[in-house]
Amino acid sequence: MAKKAAPSKNSNLPDDAVTHVFDLIQEHSVEYVDLRFTDPKGKWHHTTQHVSTIEDDTFRDGFMFDGSSIGGWKAINESDMVLLPDPTTAVMDPFSARPQLILICDIVDPSTGQFYNRDPRSTCKLAEQYLKSTGIGDSCFFGPEAEFFIFDSVRFGVGPNYGHYRLDSVEGPDASMKDYPEGNMGHRPVVKGGYFPVPPVDSENDLRAEMLSTMGEMGLPIEKHHHEVAQSQHELGTKFDTMLKAADFMQIYKYCVHNVAHSYGKTATFMPKPISGDNGSGMHVHQSIWKEGKPLFAGNGYADLSDQALYYIGGIIKHAKALNAFTNPSTNSYKRLIPGFEAPVLLAYSARNRSASCRIPYATSPKAKRVEVRFPDPTANPYLAFAAMLMAGIDGIKNKIHPGDAMDKDLYDLPPEELKNIPTVCGSLREALQSLEADHDFLLAGGVFSEDQISSYMELKWQEVYRFEHTPHPVEFEMYYSV
Repeated sequence: MAKKAAPSKNSNLPDDAVTHVFDLIQEHSVEYVDLRFTDPKGKWHHTTQHVSTIEDDTFRDGFMFDGSSIGGWKAINESDMVLLPDPTTAVMDPFSARPQLILICDIVDPSTGQFYNRDPRSTCKLAEQYLKSTGIGDSCFFGPEAEFFIFDSVRFGVGPNYGHYRLDSVEGPDASMKDYPEGNMGHRPVVKGGYFPVPPVDSENDLRAEMLSTMGEMGLPIEKHHHEVAQSQHELGTKFDTMLKAADFMQIYKYCVHNVAHSYGKTATFMPKPISGDNGSGMHVHQSIWKEGKPLFAGNGYADLSDQALYYIGGIIKHAKALNAFTNPSTNSYKRLIPGFEAPVLLAYSARNRSASCRIPYATSPKAKRVEVRFPDPTANPYLAFAAMLMAGIDGIKNKIHPGDAMDKDLYDLPPEELKNIPTVCGSLREALQSLEADHDFLLAGGVFSEDQISSYMELKWQEVYRFEHTPHPVEFEMYYSV
């Protein structure tokens, strides 16, 4: 059995949180403690400790591990790193066969004793600290809304002389022509028709409810679930929280979606555009800054916004193309960010329509006044994407970057002469990385991001660009084989 912690000598370590960890271990007869951490691309990793190794110094000293196997981190000759568990993140794992506790970790560089500068979670913490240091505000709240697809099966493969994929779903494009063991009942959404018919057209109501309830068991403040616009597309709703917690919760959100789908014999994906010709999956992110318990985004300006809120939007729009490298970090992201599928391509803001990349949701209370940034997608590393957006917003406030006039007309139907004057998000991951290279000084303020971190992140992403650009696509054979 783990040894219960004595009061910590580390003044930054919450003693009640450490005590709670050992209470959970005792209450649930925990046998294993799973240490989770996030790599630069946003993927959750883990290593598991037997509970007997969890002692009073665990939350001060952490556990050594080999960081050389994580893309974008240490080289093999400097691979030793430390996983430092955060006791405030303790939660039971509902998917493990043996009683298992999850602890989310920060990464410490043992050569310096400091948080590792390429650790995404540490970057998120530094962004929160930087906000406080500016005097602009003392807390920031983020509310991500990640969409995803559920399929019955997926097959894909790529080689020197082949490339193929096949997705199957009971709601899919050709499902009406298939034979099923229980019969084909014919009730399914049409293209762009998933928002919001009741069952049996909505075939995954119970599955979504299971996902949401499981998230609730893992500590997420759950609110709702619903089918999304596309066939086989879904969204679960959770309440906003502080930026770091919201990022932690997004990792749990994905973990629950993947594992509950798997337990139902299904497969879930957060790819922004797995299906051609229908809507893609975004991750709209609601954001606000508070100071001394008061919301800073409420005011007397447009849509009851304060000047700080407008400047925040101005910073987001000014740096949007650089932000795309973090908020839309996959080559697939830019198959979603095209006109015609409700994707927020145009860099404008509005309170009256959802076609703008920055929307001001309707709110009757000043406490609910917030900015919704709509171009991110769920392939984003939440720690880096949230931190980068906050840094852009802070830059907007510090430099009083006004976003100009709001665009309250339907941006999807603007004539070409008006469209040409409105800036857009990037059209490819290549453009996003080039934009980040040219515009990243705002991320370096306060030492939140570092040149080394940004450079290593870009190196990882350039590998994806080159692989994508150098590989023939099946549709190219249709278009060019007989030319």
